[in-house]
Amino acid sequence: QYTAQIDRIVDATLDLIERTGRLDPPLRDVLAATGLSTQAFYRYFQSKDELLLLLLDDGRRKLQSYLDHRIAKGRTPFARIETWIEGVLAQAARDDAAARTRPFVVHQARLSEAFPEDHRASIDLLIDQLAALVADLPGHASARPADVRRDAEAVYQLTFARLEAHLIRQSRPTPSEIAHLVDFARRGLGETTD
Repeated sequence: QYTAQIDRIVDATLDLIERTGRLDPPLRDVLAATGLSTQAFYRYFQSKDELLLLLLDDGRRKLQSYLDHRIAKGRTPFARIETWIEGVLAQAARDDAAARTRPFVVHQARLSEAFPEDHRASIDLLIDQLAALVADLPGHASARPADVRRDAEAVYQLTFARLEAHLIRQSRPTPSEIAHLVDFARRGLGETTD
């Protein structure tokens, strides 16, 4: 029952966020959508921000799983990184994904300030995923782990900055923009051919 109640709260909140475009739906709206009392809500969450952090982390884990699935199809080490970049930017290309992702991207600083360690751990999931791909590149086989991580973090930051820009503008990345970003990452990682 505990898990079912949390799932109910999470689903109702995601639905409200998607419909309204607001990261911060009023608690009364969440309660009305779930049929729970304020007291029942606080049995599961210390605050509404804690609920939002759970939603952000869950979204990143789902994105990580989605990217894992796409990456598995890559033929070469850099093709897997290219697939990772394309998969992240797909969050702005699909209307349903953009509607759910936009409020979290816009309010990332607030969540990071309220829950710095949890927020960082959530981001680290995706950076670690990308670092494993970078480590497979021929030019990085003998690189120090800290250097591989820095390279992965640079690609992460560049890709998520483009995602954020598109989500805020409510636009979609063009194929030429994605190709340019991939080429830039390729050159930055020292890859000339696949």
